[in-house]
Amino acid sequence: MKLIANIFKGIWATLNFSRRLILNLLFLFILIAIVINIISGEDQVQVEDKSVLRLDLNGIIVEQLTYVDPFEAAISGKFGDSEQPGEILLDDIIDVVNKATQDQQIYAMYLDLQRMHSAHLDKLRDIRDALVKFKAAGKKIYAHGAYYTQAQYYLASIADQVTLHPYGGVNITGFGMYPLYFKEALDKLKVTQHIFRVGTYKSAVEPFIRSDMSPEAKQSNLGWITPLWSQYKSEVAENRGFDVTNFDETFAALTDKMEAAQGDSAKYAIDNQWVDELVTDQQFVQKLIDEVGLDAKGKSFKQVSFEQYLSTLPPKEFAENPFTEKVAVIVAKGQISDGKRKAGAIGGDSTAALLKRARLNDKVKAVVLRIDSGGGSMFASETIRNEVLALKAAGKPVVASMGSVAASGGYWIAASANEIWASPSTITGSIGVFGMIMTFENAANSLGIYSDGVATTELKGQSPFRGIESNYKHLIQMGVEDAYDKFISMVATERNLEKSAVDEVAQGRVWLATQALNFGLIDKLGNKNDAINAAASLANLEMYDVITIEQALTEQEKLVQQLFGATIVQSAVDAIMPEQSIFAKTALNALDDISHTLEAQSKVLGQLNDPNHVYTLCLVCNVSAE
Repeated sequence: MKLIANIFKGIWATLNFSRRLILNLLFLFILIAIVINIISGEDQVQVEDKSVLRLDLNGIIVEQLTYVDPFEAAISGKFGDSEQPGEILLDDIIDVVNKATQDQQIYAMYLDLQRMHSAHLDKLRDIRDALVKFKAAGKKIYAHGAYYTQAQYYLASIADQVTLHPYGGVNITGFGMYPLYFKEALDKLKVTQHIFRVGTYKSAVEPFIRSDMSPEAKQSNLGWITPLWSQYKSEVAENRGFDVTNFDETFAALTDKMEAAQGDSAKYAIDNQWVDELVTDQQFVQKLIDEVGLDAKGKSFKQVSFEQYLSTLPPKEFAENPFTEKVAVIVAKGQISDGKRKAGAIGGDSTAALLKRARLNDKVKAVVLRIDSGGGSMFASETIRNEVLALKAAGKPVVASMGSVAASGGYWIAASANEIWASPSTITGSIGVFGMIMTFENAANSLGIYSDGVATTELKGQSPFRGIESNYKHLIQMGVEDAYDKFISMVATERNLEKSAVDEVAQGRVWLATQALNFGLIDKLGNKNDAINAAASLANLEMYDVITIEQALTEQEKLVQQLFGATIVQSAVDAIMPEQSIFAKTALNALDDISHTLEAQSKVLGQLNDPNHVYTLCLVCNVSAE
């Protein structure tokens, strides 16, 4: 036995040494590359006169970047983590377009959207507004691609000319939601679901207790995705100059048009006025060469990419004037959980701490709480709302600015603001409460595992492996009903509405902001800039700066982020970790949809940590223009 143990120890020591050696060599290689890059200065971006800004957006457009360890991000990108596309900050896109609008060296823009993933209509609309100003400055926008998804086409429709590869297509299918339902799977695993809820339309728990969508949920969901689809159609139709009837909504209509085009998707796109011309990639490049000339290398048209141009913008953290009064923007994005969370998620304590920083900062005179959340823990939501109240008590007005979604707990944290602003396509409401506890006594018993013992009170015997007594269930249901009453009472008080009126539009029902405006749940329609202007007006500010208060990285995290976020580092990683084969990529991509959905559902469950097991969360409030 001693000999076998020594053999295993030797194998482990060898493997451990090899692992450390590889990592050290990798770090040394990257460090050398960084030093060479700093010395050579090749990193400087030079924008040639009469250049084209290539707006090559790669990833999901978000309000706030989710914190990711930079070393892991650099490495995982080479291992095809396809179900986790990158993120692009919405403000970065708008800042780049705005600067290019004023930049005399930028002649035109090329919308290269082929790697842009999903985005909600409110974010696309903000980008559209910036693109419209670019065109108003007398600069042309070209869109070209092999294929346009619904989100990509929304932006492409703004271009002066939309071109498509002769073998390409345009896919516009409307909005819908088809969640996965797990009841039968949980039954087979002998997992017992204990559900407590209030609200006829509170469908957040349906995936765990049904195998299909309830009639009430279907009615509620159609009530807001239908006007959302109308918004998309009317805005694209306006951009392209055709009628909203040009959109195909039935297989019969699409089949007739495809038969007329003899099954050719590209010809159908031309016939249906989706695109202006069919050209190959090479023909498109030549067109831009003819327009602006060859680049310095003489191989393509004069251009600067999105990331390159973004790097020419001054760092925001160095732009703050310490002497001016401020409007502070605090982003609350993601599911609301108790405790602390990194950027890209909402922790009750961590988000409240950001609001407290604004309250204690004498230069901050008003706050915009930018919300992009479907809710979560009720306790954490109240923790955040208490800081909103503290800001108001300190004489600092708070304006809630709703992004893609501000529902359930997302609405809870907005309700006490001085004013609530939302985009016309914001998903909001879902004022309802539920409790959920899963127990595993049947699953454990089937494996021959039992829980038994003694306790001094009846209350102590509740556990995931013993189930829940009926009396305990009754207690939880009373707590959920009390939480719902607190929710609608709070909304009625803060919004100056009758409690019965709030209850009528609550019941867990989801609304678009245009509908919520009529009910008095929000004050005005507008984007984040509108909310900032409103906050400044409430604070009687004429001259002010806008700052973002966010979680600060440690010095170590900043250093690692700077090192591994640099272009030269990515090049170094590319060199030592070559791209996967097409077969490997295809195999991984085939599993994306299901694995990503399952992972998202698991993540939601993993963040349900309310101390009272009471949640105000909307699981269906996530429809993007994919």
